[in-house]
Amino acid sequence: MKRSSFITWDQLKVGALILVALIILGVGILKLGDAGNLFGKRYRLVAYVASATGMRIGGPVTVAGQLAGSIKDIRFLPVDADTTRNLELVIEVNSALREQVRKDSRARIKTMGLLGDKVFDITVGTPKYRALHEGDTLTIAPSLDYEAVVQQASAAIGEVVRLTQDLSKVTSSINRGEGTLGQLVTNRQLYDQLNSTLSRTSSLMARLENPRGTIGRLLDDPSLYYSLNRTLASTDTLISQINSGSGSVGKLLHDDTLYVHLVSVVSRADSLMNTLASGKGTMQKLFTDQQLYDQLVKTVTELNNVLVEVRRDPRRYTPGLIQIKVF
Repeated sequence: MKRSSFITWDQLKVGALILVALIILGVGILKLGDAGNLFGKRYRLVAYVASATGMRIGGPVTVAGQLAGSIKDIRFLPVDADTTRNLELVIEVNSALREQVRKDSRARIKTMGLLGDKVFDITVGTPKYRALHEGDTLTIAPSLDYEAVVQQASAAIGEVVRLTQDLSKVTSSINRGEGTLGQLVTNRQLYDQLNSTLSRTSSLMARLENPRGTIGRLLDDPSLYYSLNRTLASTDTLISQINSGSGSVGKLLHDDTLYVHLVSVVSRADSLMNTLASGKGTMQKLFTDQQLYDQLVKTVTELNNVLVEVRRDPRRYTPGLIQIKVF
């Protein structure tokens, strides 16, 4: 059967639909290219990292958080003693941002969100340093290791779980009435005793607040306060007078005349004691000479006998002293 040379309406509709789809696809590609600057001119930079966890070829590169390029290649370096340079990252950055990326710019591997994709982010440099050119090396800044954070968080969660278990054990023992807290929660008798104690304490406080009692007067009557205040003022005045050297107490504290006199008296007493101890003088003889002591005892005895005889017969010892006159 011979095919018709005319285009039917159905064929025209299909062709128009395909054309619209191609136009939409082209516009989308252009928009996507403009958004990611896929069709712009780029230059390459190099960075050396210890690990590129989460990074991939074609992954995003940002400058100050804005999409500015992609990762061109990730290559292993020869094994050496420097473990901070295990991988070489080759990145492509839009040439329009060349003035933003300078020698003092720092690069780090960041995460988009807490658990999002990894991006290679570059900070904006300052005019003090030159802009980086094709093939220059970026300086890597320390970045936060989310795996270590997750491990620490896991350990913390484990501690929280153990703490929760311990709290559960404590609450269980309280509910069973074990310990003081358990008795307070479950023992009605202890509750009643505590309530009674609080009631008596309240009554005692009410009695103490009675203005006619001693405690009440101490709390409400300012007389004791004023008396104490006057006493302290008088004491302060007395101490000031003593410190000023006035009066006998002040003289005792500040004047050394009495001290000098006491030292002189003690010195003379010490000299006198030394003289007595050396055996010189009558006093020392009285203390140490037995013969002188015996003579004194004998003399006193004889004198005592004479006084007895005189009292017995005074005329015998006083002739002529008593005269009798007759008128």
